[in-house]
Amino acid sequence: MYERFLATPNSSVFLFGPRGVGKTTLARQRLPSAATYDLLDSREAVRLEQAPQQLYDECSALDRGSWVVIDEVQRVPALLNEVHRLIEQRGLRFVLTGSSARKLRRGGVNLLAGRALTKNLFPLVSAELARDFDVNQTLRFGSLPSVIGNREQVDYLQSYTSTYLLQEIQQEAFTRNLGGFARFLEIAARQNGQQTNMLNISRDAGVKRGTVGNYFEILVDTLIGFWLPAWELKPKTRQVRSSKFYFFDCGVCRALTRRLPFPPSQEELGPLLETFVINELRAYLSYRNLYYPLRYWSSYNGVEADIVLETARGFVVIEIKAANRWEKKFQRGLKTAAERLGKRKTRRYGVYLGARALLLDDVRVHPVRDFLAELWDGGLVR
Repeated sequence: MYERFLATPNSSVFLFGPRGVGKTTLARQRLPSAATYDLLDSREAVRLEQAPQQLYDECSALDRGSWVVIDEVQRVPALLNEVHRLIEQRGLRFVLTGSSARKLRRGGVNLLAGRALTKNLFPLVSAELARDFDVNQTLRFGSLPSVIGNREQVDYLQSYTSTYLLQEIQQEAFTRNLGGFARFLEIAARQNGQQTNMLNISRDAGVKRGTVGNYFEILVDTLIGFWLPAWELKPKTRQVRSSKFYFFDCGVCRALTRRLPFPPSQEELGPLLETFVINELRAYLSYRNLYYPLRYWSSYNGVEADIVLETARGFVVIEIKAANRWEKKFQRGLKTAAERLGKRKTRRYGVYLGARALLLDDVRVHPVRDFLAELWDGGLVR
């Protein structure tokens, strides 16, 4: 069992994260005496959907300040009205877990008007895994808690993508065209980390362009993926502005491409390493309550920097290469991006699969493990 870095809340909280990242386990570990409602249990969900006021009646007997955990609260959004009453009138505190924000975004849903913080839980990060962290294993199978140490990693991830992703979509009625959505998932996974071309995906998946946009919205709403937008400089600067789409976990992404039984090819390694490092950055910023946006930079002629992060101390620009040897040509995007950022303080990093740290033209080049150690020690972002 790994100690998670997400702090135990003092007040009510929405705890979001994709299915399988350990939200329920974390809530049980941190709040073992909390009253719990599991809405993945269909009978419980139906019971409370038919009469949401039962939650108020049952929890009113609890002492003031007591904790209540409601798992997958998006399945019965009407419960949030009762939660609101219980916070205001009875002084109870809630952990409201969810793996989808789609229903909660619809008009008329009570989001508690700021009475609950919003926190996110990610797959296990390198610092949580500590000695068990293995770069190659993470790139191949990801870091969902049920994957780490599991001898049946391939079976679990294939079940996750088929049972959860498709059946969850069907159950929530996000789309009726499951065949088209399944084709889209594989194509989107194969283009993970690339600038997204909706028209090409539409053609390859055999669905309308507008449908492709809706499918991406489903993945974002169910926390399966996220957009990395382009850094925007002055309007006169010629640069690419298309966003890139990344999945939340390397193993899930590879399962969708049907490549799990095989070691990652050299073609796969680049996007996988980017996906992994960017998700570590997302987790760090979230767990440390740092609200700095992540971007990437790319010029019209294809010169890129994988990450541009603006912090209170200036800019951090990062280039990620799935190579065992760092070459000076890798730094072209770092140099160009830093020049475009002007006089503002900029620190430049290279991250690669090699074994030695380097310093080349003020670019600090780190092996992946060393870079992540500096990140989680707080030396990279403050």
